[in-house]
Amino acid sequence: MSKLSFNQLLDAGVHFGHLKRKWNPSMAPYIFEEKKGIHIIDLNKTIVHLDQACAAMKQIAKSGKKVLFVATKKQAKDIVAEKIMNVNMPFVTERWSGGMLTNFQTTRKSIRKMATIDKMKSDGTWDTLNKREKLFKTRQREKLEKTFGSISDMTRQPAAIFIVDILKENIALAEARRLNIPTFAMVDTNSNPKLVDFPIPSNDDASKSISIIMDEICKAIQEGLEERKAMKEKPEKAKQEEATDTITEEVTKEKVEKEEGKEEAAEVKEEVVEVKEEVASEVEATKAEETTESKEEEGKTKKPAAKKTAAKKPAAKKPAAKKTAAKKPAAKKTAAKKPAAKKEVAAETDEK
Repeated sequence: MSKLSFNQLLDAGVHFGHLKRKWNPSMAPYIFEEKKGIHIIDLNKTIVHLDQACAAMKQIAKSGKKVLFVATKKQAKDIVAEKIMNVNMPFVTERWSGGMLTNFQTTRKSIRKMATIDKMKSDGTWDTLNKREKLFKTRQREKLEKTFGSISDMTRQPAAIFIVDILKENIALAEARRLNIPTFAMVDTNSNPKLVDFPIPSNDDASKSISIIMDEICKAIQEGLEERKAMKEKPEKAKQEEATDTITEEVTKEKVEKEEGKEEAAEVKEEVVEVKEEVASEVEATKAEETTESKEEEGKTKKPAAKKTAAKKPAAKKPAAKKTAAKKPAAKKTAAKKPAAKKEVAAETDEK
């Protein structure tokens, strides 16, 4: 846990944010209230996030990796340079040259140039140069020292990067995100905390606020370095401590598992009772459905018998109709005999 108290952060002005019209909506969970058009940061959440960041920094320092600090603001660069030099970590306070991380090979070349100039002074080759060459080399050395002097010991990409004001150092943040480097940052109300892995909601403009946050970060790194040194000097004690830590963790896990097992057993019993009730209700419902279906089937089987008897009656009537229709040709025959009678009448008239 952080040793900082709520009142210490309050006195340092960590709670002051930006104007309401400059806020970023992503910072809404970290804002306590608005007062006189200025957002106030919730310091309780600041303490929680600061503890998380310090714990992660301690583990990185304990593993022997480097953390790069970036702060080019006027309020922050002197404070960061002073505090980080005590911890022996790389930092950038003058200007972030584009591609410092993504194009790390080129930055290493410029650092090597600076090393060769220093070597020339120690070898004696510096005396063989004329006045103009010496002037050119000294100016080149000063320029390289200004931009890359603080990262001359960084032989590989850093394990993490700490940024003060991610809006001003947006290029450094973008390069770190592109290379999947863990990012730590002081995030004000006008910034987006979702872009940072370990955001610390705080005032990144006041020098007191920056110094108090940097003190805690440096303490965490110092603790990690001391633990690493103790592990190297006394590996047996370190192993014993690790063994005891693992044993205590296992014991606590067993206790937690037992408690969880009891809770799970109670939950299982409740589930079994609920399942039994559901099964009983389903059985009753199926029985009711079967009875209704059996009644419907009985009603359906009785109705077809009545239909068969009704269907036989028209079958008996149809043959009689066909017989009457068959008698019509006989009537036609009688009609065909009439012309013979007409012939007899005409013969009689002729004889007369």
